[in-house]
Amino acid sequence: MTYYFEDFKVGDAWEFGAWSLTREELIAFAREYDPQPIHTDDAAAGRTAFGGVIASGWQTTLKCIRLFVDGLMRETAGLASPGLDELRWLKPVRPGARITARATVTEVGESTSRPDRGRVHFLISGVDESGEPVMTAKGLFFVARRPRRG
Repeated sequence: MTYYFEDFKVGDAWEFGAWSLTREELIAFAREYDPQPIHTDDAAAGRTAFGGVIASGWQTTLKCIRLFVDGLMRETAGLASPGLDELRWLKPVRPGARITARATVTEVGESTSRPDRGRVHFLISGVDESGEPVMTAKGLFFVARRPRRG
């Protein structure tokens, strides 16, 4: 099934499954993309309020975005996204933490300049085992309208 602009309504929500990171995966990502001591150095991170290494917020975001793409956007007549309006890292993600990726439609609107598409705003989040969000991202996606038949 392909989802078109007309298929999205405010309040639509999806849960895409859960992921977790080993200490080694967390550190390897951070060494390449976000080499701060709180992500790469057990001893240095242990002296912070975190008490040990935590995942980079970028890694947390990308893990959730991947599940969002695999679970919804691959089946959507998406045209592009101009980017995120807001990105928040709310809680540290520790090795072994189980994070569930979710998305909710927060706004839909017709395009005034391009009648072949509409705007769909999503709140994408990662939620820990206690149900608390560890990250949120608000994004806008352009989605094609359903093709007319005949």
